[in-house]
Amino acid sequence: MNTSIPSKDERLWATICHLAAFIGCIIPFGHILGPLVVWLIKREDGGFVDQQGREAVNFNISFSIYGIVLSLLVIILIGVPLLFVLLLAWIVIVIIAAVKANEGVNYRYPLTIRFLK
Repeated sequence: MNTSIPSKDERLWATICHLAAFIGCIIPFGHILGPLVVWLIKREDGGFVDQQGREAVNFNISFSIYGIVLSLLVIILIGVPLLFVLLLAWIVIVIIAAVKANEGVNYRYPLTIRFLK
């Protein structure tokens, strides 16, 4: 883990990695592809960008899996309110992560399966 203070440029790109998830509001799978593309392009520019990019990609893949599971629960009606809660949590957590990255804090998303180590 990088203990040095990230540069302004690293903080900017880490923040963009997190906020790129909102592309998913426009493009299918954009919530995964946005952070993935930014991370793949900028991960060599600094350890902070690399770490935060991996976090963003892992989080969005994890929440996609949770969404698929909850979509199956729509059949028994409990999935509808849970999907709403999941969407609301996703928005709030992505914004928190972006703010923390902009502050230079190594943010770890909650409820995340770490696919990329």
